Amino acid sequence: MSKRKVTLGHSPDPDDAFMFYGLAKDLIPMGEFVFEHILQDIQTLNERATRGELDVTAISIHAYAYVSDKYALLPSGASMGDGYGPMLVAKQLFTRDEILSMRIAIPGKMTSAFLALQLWLGKQGKDLNLVVIPFDEIFQAVRNGKAEVGLIIHEGQLTYKDQGLVLCEDLGIWWNRTQNGLPLPLGGNVIHKRFIPVDRKRISDLLTASIQYSLDHRKDAVQHALRFARDMGVELADKFVGMYVNHWTLDYGEKGRESIRRFLDLAHERGLIPHKQELEFVS
Repeated sequence: MSKRKVTLGHSPDPDDAFMFYGLAKDLIPMGEFVFEHILQDIQTLNERATRGELDVTAISIHAYAYVSDKYALLPSGASMGDGYGPMLVAKQLFTRDEILSMRIAIPGKMTSAFLALQLWLGKQGKDLNLVVIPFDEIFQAVRNGKAEVGLIIHEGQLTYKDQGLVLCEDLGIWWNRTQNGLPLPLGGNVIHKRFIPVDRKRISDLLTASIQYSLDHRKDAVQHALRFARDMGVELADKFVGMYVNHWTLDYGEKGRESIRRFLDLAHERGLIPHKQELEFVS
């Protein structure tokens, strides 16, 4: 039987590498499908999704507001900030009011981190002094004065103190506190609507099976993820993976779905995304 190729976009980060270990190493039965893994940073994947280029891709939840006509959300693959999330860091402690007038380095305008930042500041991006740079260059931008404050994602949330920086705000904690304990929705997986519903379900089940395989074979999956861990040791990589591959990742559940609805509804109410979203999940 000939295989059907599915392009699968995800970031070259330890959490995504952990999540797709079973697929990448052919450790789970894949039936009629074969996956072509395309590793790119999340901002690039967001942009590609707006053009509908990939069959399945990781995207920022913020970006879903711009691709919901082309893609449906898969029930697994979520990155949720459950009491933690993107952070604003600087050389010294600044207040929200001070940050409003400062240069802020951000990892991309379609990231969920940036949408959360706008909600926290109560300002649209056009009214802020922003410097858009790759996420792994934000520490350097803050240290050399290119920006006064940096919005950090990924493993930077665990290593910013090593860079001599201090935490001004954790947007995941802020969201959790102000939204009745809901997690902050950051990333998810989507599938192109060109697939018929039965194929969407089959592919969805394969991604879920890959996540479950990694959770069941954690030690081996973390070792695989270390290749993408950017100087993190096993202990730190395992901690980072645990933050973003967990029970939320296997299935959003109703609480996770509600967090996405609220995140995007608030964004629409405040003029940060163009239209109110009707979420479409693969069942």
